[in-house]
Formats: sequence, structure tokens, C-alpha cells
Amino acid sequence: MPLSLAQLRRNYTLYGLRDDAPQDNPLVLFGQWLEQARKTEVPPAEANSMALATVDSRGHAHCRILLLKGFSTDGFFFFGNYQSSKGQELADNPHAAMTFFWPGLERQVRVEGPVARAAEELSDDYFDARPTASQLGAWASPQSQPLAHRSELESRLREVTERFAGRQPPRPEHWGGYCLQPQRIEFWQGRPDRLHDRLDFRLYAGEWQRTRLAP
Repeated sequence: MPLSLAQLRRNYTLYGLRDDAPQDNPLVLFGQWLEQARKTEVPPAEANSMALATVDSRGHAHCRILLLKGFSTDGFFFFGNYQSSKGQELADNPHAAMTFFWPGLERQVRVEGPVARAAEELSDDYFDARPTASQLGAWASPQSQPLAHRSELESRLREVTERFAGRQPPRPEHWGGYCLQPQRIEFWQGRPDRLHDRLDFRLYAGEWQRTRLAP
């Protein structure tokens, strides 16, 4: 007998998105929501977690949880291994979607758009700010590649630790940042009786246009 989850439900009652609210710039609204999530979500350090969806050359979709590491008028920034599965998928199809979910606030945000590599200077600066152990891990891990045993990974870590003993590891060429340049941002606010609020922003000729969507 399959496990039934039909009765698992929650009534959302905390907030709303009014039609007369000054929410014409989705990047400003996202910043406000993210800051509120940082103050209320548990643990607060995970308020920047997101699901990143990519599509490979065969048209197959893939999704994983990452951390947003910055956003501005240029876009949403995250970092990783360019040779990983997601790196290969973004090389083949440079478009992606992000979803942020903050259950404590009964909110989610969807972001869609093209993805490009971040400037090398930005990747260098972020890599230099990472803990040394994380820097060494970026050198040691052939991300998404098969490993015969965990000991293989541990051996690679010992090798790079010895190689960079006494000095800061530089950023590997295969590791760096990405910028998703948003063309669509949708804000979802839970409301009672599943009559949720959805505001959909789309970029046309450099201007954001807002539409309310049915839940």
C-alpha cells in the first residue's frame, strides 16, 4: 500500500500581497523578503538556500539545492565546479531556474533566466574569502565524477593539502561563479484556503511588468 500524504496540509495565514502595494521592482522586493527570511528562518544561515534546476543536452531536467552567494541588478550569483554535472548542463543549455522557499514566512520565489559565468575577479574574491578547508576541497573533489571508494577522495585531499602547505590555495580554473540574469521572478505568498497570492514579474525591453496570477 503506498504511503498516502493526502491529509498533510497547512492553512497559510501570515501575510498577503496587495494589488496597491508599491512592488514594481522585483529585485527590491526579493531583497526585502530575503532579509526578513534571514531574521526569521531557522537556521538563519540557510535562508539563502535554493533549488537550482538545469536541463542537459538531451532535454532532461536536473535539480539540486545550492546557496545563493549574492544578488544585485546584474543578477543572482552562485558558485561551483565548472566541470560538474550542473556545469556541463549550463554549458550545453545556459538557462536555469531557481526556487527559494521560506516555510516560516509561508513564501516562495521563483527566478528564471539565462546564466553566464561570473567575472574572474568576482570568482577570485569569493574563493579567497572561503575557509581554507573549502578551498582545498574545491581542488580535491572531481565533482560529479565516479569514485571507487571514499578513500580516493581522502587521498586527493591529502595530496592537495601537502601541495599548498604554508600558502593559500589559488582558485582552480575549473571552479568559479555563475550569474543568473533574471527575466522572470514570481513571488508566492501563502493565503488561507489555498487562495494564495502570486505576483509574476517579467522583463520586457529593460522594464519589469507585473501580473497577478491565479493560485
